[in-house]
Amino acid sequence: MAKALMIQGTASHVGKSLIVAGLCRILSNRGLKVAPFKSQNMALNSFITKDGGEIGRAQALQAEAARTEPSVDMNPVLLKSNSDMSCQVIIRGKVYSAMDARDYYGFVEKAWITVEESYRRLSSAYDYIVIEGAGSPAEVNIMDRDIANIRVARLASAPVLIVGDIERGGVFASIVGTMEILGSQSDIINGFVINKFRGDKEILRPALDFIEKKYGRPVFGVIPFARGHGLSEEDSVYLSGRNSQSGSFSNDATAISPLKIVVLRLPHISNFTDFEPLYTEPDVEVNYSIYERDIEGADLIIIPGTKNTMDDLQYLHNSGIADAIRRAVRKGIMVMGICGGYQMLGMRVSDPFGIESNVKEVKGIGLLDVETVIEREKITAQSLALPLPAFPWKVDSLKGYEIHMGRTTHINDGEPLFRFIRYNGGSPKITRESDDLSHCPPDGPSDGAVDKDGITWGTYLHGIFENDSFRHAIVNHIRIRKGLSYIERNTNYYALKETAIQQWASIIEENLAMDMILELFEKVY
Repeated sequence: MAKALMIQGTASHVGKSLIVAGLCRILSNRGLKVAPFKSQNMALNSFITKDGGEIGRAQALQAEAARTEPSVDMNPVLLKSNSDMSCQVIIRGKVYSAMDARDYYGFVEKAWITVEESYRRLSSAYDYIVIEGAGSPAEVNIMDRDIANIRVARLASAPVLIVGDIERGGVFASIVGTMEILGSQSDIINGFVINKFRGDKEILRPALDFIEKKYGRPVFGVIPFARGHGLSEEDSVYLSGRNSQSGSFSNDATAISPLKIVVLRLPHISNFTDFEPLYTEPDVEVNYSIYERDIEGADLIIIPGTKNTMDDLQYLHNSGIADAIRRAVRKGIMVMGICGGYQMLGMRVSDPFGIESNVKEVKGIGLLDVETVIEREKITAQSLALPLPAFPWKVDSLKGYEIHMGRTTHINDGEPLFRFIRYNGGSPKITRESDDLSHCPPDGPSDGAVDKDGITWGTYLHGIFENDSFRHAIVNHIRIRKGLSYIERNTNYYALKETAIQQWASIIEENLAMDMILELFEKVY
């Protein structure tokens, strides 16, 4: 079996995902064959593997940090919330069923079989595995059914480090509470990490000494708060403190941001990582908002993906936001919809099988001459989008991925924007440098729509802004519409992302006791 270490936390959003990514890169830099693993993830940010499986976006980033191909075994159970009461259960990359909490907890033993199988496959293929826990291991109401924390550590014979977020406050109380609730199960906990600290670390010394003395286990390090690290966060909690962002890959806090892009902060927003590449543009400000003044003052409005198109579309109508979007279009403001956002821009969305809602049909915003039907089968694929004549900008083929249960069709013989080539399993793999189109089918599915004025358009292609040519084209298009000059751009998103991963790994390596952590991999429980 592979040597393993597990990172658990005192709560969600304490930084587990990025610490795992940093450790994966550190081990990879040392020439070690390493993979990430998270048995069960609850997230609306997801990624599609090359064989069409759906996993948490955080595990895709961790795999990238490990310099390995993402696979469904790295996240065998993915839960995507449909509402406050139910979620879509995805097992090894494919939809299994929609369940409420009671049903799911009756299902966990079956899910655990998949977890065991996936971990053993990874363990046989890699030398090191860095495991991420989920939420907290000390949730007293579900500890006996938790398949994401202590049980996984024992499966992998992995020592555990507990991470606490000092930015939230009460970090030492959280660590003590976690340890006390775990009780005898805390035997597997080998130490602690304090994350997101601002200031002089020596001020923490009395508290660090207290924790070490109380539990006889070391604090392995204090990681500083890293502003603008340029890496995707997993939880939507991240958006709570991020109403606006400009140039997060840049340290230039004085950069002028004349271009205002508003992403609608939908109640069930998903895949908001689609917009991370926009932060690489120093003259672009991205604002997550539902306020009419922001919507009508934007240069571009984006309606993002959502896990519940029906409910979120009703929300846009009931709140008056749909009216604000239509007013914005009449003022000449561009509107773009991605996936669920694309569906909402049409004339109607139907859900005849009750996949998302008990409501069978909701009127769309009415800006695109298309209609959508939510169907039972989910399309998940890495895709290459070949622009058709109706596409407003001159760009080459665009790479991305699809995640949708809706099928969208033109009502009045409208022209699609793209021809999709889906890469699943045996089809040619998408690469960043070039695409071998020699075996591509000429009759792949069509995608997208644009209005007659070229102001409103939509697509199912997630990850579209990762394509430098498209991102530069649309940003310059907005600049010209505002009367600003065209700017030659050479921003390479993937190069910046690679630099960000490496810099983050350096922060982790400088602030954790890496020699002690490497020794932990040699322990077996």
